Amino acid sequence: MNATARSPAPPIRVAVRRDRSRLWSVLCAVGFAPAAVAAGVLTLASERASRCLTYGEQCAPGLPAWLFTWGVGLGAVACLIALAAPVARVRQAALAAQVLAECAALMEVLSHA
Repeated sequence: MNATARSPAPPIRVAVRRDRSRLWSVLCAVGFAPAAVAAGVLTLASERASRCLTYGEQCAPGLPAWLFTWGVGLGAVACLIALAAPVARVRQAALAAQVLAECAALMEVLSHA
């Protein structure tokens, strides 16, 4: 008889993919303000926008201003959901909604060029 006991098999390690949606949500939220300022500077650098600002000529209506307000608001709410949600799928969907809302707000700024 064999007196030594078999040692248990080593545990199998499963590669777990880390969900970084919270990190990306914060980075997108922090990067939105500099992106909005850069978009505003680019808009004012155009000839039409600077002429509109200076002389009141060639003013184009652009996209409606409520698009910027709703984009920022929805982006902020989606960021909070992405930070607070316990389920990874909800965080990823909130991150996607946040990015789309912030892009819509930036497009509104750029539409006045």
